Amino acid sequence: MINTFTKILKEELVSAAGCTEPIAIALCSAKCAELLEEEVKSIEINVSGNMIKNAKGVTIPGTKDLVGLEYSAILGMLVKKSERSLEVLNGLDEETIKEAKKIYDKKICKVKRKDTDIKLYIEIIMKGENNEAEVEISYHHTNFSVLKKNGKAIFHNPCESEMLIENITDRSELSVKNIIKYAEEVNVEDIKETLGRQLEYNVKIAEEGLTNKYGLTSGKIIYDMSDGMLREEMKGLAASGSDARMSGCDLPVVINSGSGNQGITIGASLSRYFEHKKVSEEDQYRVLAVANLIAIHIKSKIGRLSAFCGVVSASIGVGTAMTYIESKDIEKIENTVKNGVANLTGVICDGAKCSCAIKIASSLDAGITAHYLGMKDKVVGHGIGIINGDVEETIDNLVEIATESMVLTDEKIFNIMLRN
Repeated sequence: MINTFTKILKEELVSAAGCTEPIAIALCSAKCAELLEEEVKSIEINVSGNMIKNAKGVTIPGTKDLVGLEYSAILGMLVKKSERSLEVLNGLDEETIKEAKKIYDKKICKVKRKDTDIKLYIEIIMKGENNEAEVEISYHHTNFSVLKKNGKAIFHNPCESEMLIENITDRSELSVKNIIKYAEEVNVEDIKETLGRQLEYNVKIAEEGLTNKYGLTSGKIIYDMSDGMLREEMKGLAASGSDARMSGCDLPVVINSGSGNQGITIGASLSRYFEHKKVSEEDQYRVLAVANLIAIHIKSKIGRLSAFCGVVSASIGVGTAMTYIESKDIEKIENTVKNGVANLTGVICDGAKCSCAIKIASSLDAGITAHYLGMKDKVVGHGIGIINGDVEETIDNLVEIATESMVLTDEKIFNIMLRN
């Protein structure tokens, strides 16, 4: 179990520059352009509804003001650096941005919603004078499932679910009890680099959001009004990171479950907690392991993209990790999870955009409240709402709502966003 959970952390906590959905489109496009090997005459972008939702309204990093799926694909096509993975657009220069605007004005891109049950799906087809290339990414932001040139498959690895992808470590052992056991027993040297990078990167972008004006500056406003209150500083710092990231800041972040906002929610908020509580370096890594794995545990069951806001899972992770370090009592820890589920289930994801920062602040407030109640042995009891006496069944109830009941919610969100 120890090695498995360490592998999961290393798989999930990777660096990315910019919101992961437009970056995944750029990555797919970069790979497609590399295959085509000639000037691109047309680009067809076929994506799932969730990809449209999460790539439509967020500023592409390093561009200051470019937004949308077409620009993501054009920039990826121009840079042709798929080996950089989710940092494919790092270091964009003014010449590339100007060229992207010229190509955009030629209207060579067409975006279509793909009729697919896969929430995270991208298919890009490029045509040149003599050749045609096709690249597909599915389930995970970096999972190339199809590569074709002139109709001939160069690579074909379709998968039936997110959990059947090659090289993805099995998540079936994840549970609240096992996560706490892991945090207690793991050699912190084995996770220090991964979790240390999360603190470094995500605090840096949060501080950037506090220093400069990005988006709604909601994080900065909350932080400036905190009056030294730990709870408010945690919320403000994390929200500031999202303000910067959603508004085109090109600083990289360490993501959680495919989401930079989830990674920022955990890393930035807990950095302030560590400072206030004077948590030792070793305990910091154990706390971060709990927070990240709780979020991964929930999101692994829901999936990368859904109608359910992912920062809810991350915030439950933060509250649970706080209870873990302040009390090793497993009942208090499980009660924190239940309280978080009771409060936050049903928060919708209406795409990646500047207002994500507000949801981070609200979700963290609820996660911290769940921690306060758990520490006082207060818990929403069995049979009240969707809460079960067993914490894992409670999580499964949340997952059932997110993956089944909120499907219609997703459709409504798509329709509203597309008509606005």
